[in-house]
Amino acid sequence: MTNVQDPLERIRDYYGNVLEGSSDLKTNACCSIEDVPPHVRGMLPHIEREVLDRFYGCGAPIPPAIEKRFVLDLGCGSGRDAFIASGLVGEQGRVIGVDMTAGQLAVAERNVATQMRRFEYVRPNIEFREGFIEDLAGIDIESNSVDVVISDCVINLSPDKERVFAEIFRVLKPGGELYFSDVYADRRLPAGLMDDPVLHGECLSGALYEEDFRRMLANLGCPDVRITHHSPIAIENEEVERRIGFARFSSVTARAFKLDTLEDRCEDYGQSATYLGTIEHYPHRFQLDAGHEFETGRPERVCGNTASMLSDTRFQDHFRVDGTRDTHFGLFDCTPSKAEDSDGGACC
Repeated sequence: MTNVQDPLERIRDYYGNVLEGSSDLKTNACCSIEDVPPHVRGMLPHIEREVLDRFYGCGAPIPPAIEKRFVLDLGCGSGRDAFIASGLVGEQGRVIGVDMTAGQLAVAERNVATQMRRFEYVRPNIEFREGFIEDLAGIDIESNSVDVVISDCVINLSPDKERVFAEIFRVLKPGGELYFSDVYADRRLPAGLMDDPVLHGECLSGALYEEDFRRMLANLGCPDVRITHHSPIAIENEEVERRIGFARFSSVTARAFKLDTLEDRCEDYGQSATYLGTIEHYPHRFQLDAGHEFETGRPERVCGNTASMLSDTRFQDHFRVDGTRDTHFGLFDCTPSKAEDSDGGACC
């Protein structure tokens, strides 16, 4: 880890010493929040105020249907998302929060007992570990052990993002999911900007170029990443705007599955999927990504990749997927449907 210590030490200092709360941020890049989904919204009143006050995030990256699952929160900070996941997985689930900032982890750890009492758990289902998201083996996260990895506006801070994603796909179980929010740029940014502690700490100079993110995951064996939310970020700080305003930034929430059946194009195998309406808080419809909203009971034609995401993951109990890959009909027709009124998602 010697090659990444200096920038990580700067980030550790920024979030451990410079910032005392979200009000100390100089821009809204690290706290540009999308609409909170209902399963998360219901948990927020149960989270301790101290934990919420030290929250720095740019999304709400906690997917539904995680009951009894093992969730890993990368860059958990004071523990807001980890505690929400703790309440959603239930007492039979498990959550580990990872962060490199001792001060942030201290906030999380001193609230564990209170949160467990609020959830009425007999024993804690959550723990926090100090370490680097680039080296999950170093904190004993085993390969093929995690159901869902979440992260909220943290991966942009890493100087070795490819290693982070490689570690994520190492620890995910087959069929497991990466579901995370982060800041992205519309171009590749000059490497020297990473040395600016404010631009880096405010989640700007480390932002990934969206196309490089797509290529990076494809190289790691994930050729189809789905966007669930995409919104522009207004920096709203004249000095910061002067230094980095030549680029445009967005808050993006994405999901990616560890599946060996995914292809780099949407292929048509004549398959369809029907949502059964059984995911808690989503009785009428479920949105897989910006281009796929499934109405309960209504069959929808899907490409092979979408069929795999619904039938070979934890969503398999909530969907009926009809058809196999025995017959191929060419490329899937990606003409926008009524559900595709956003600017993200894969082609189908």
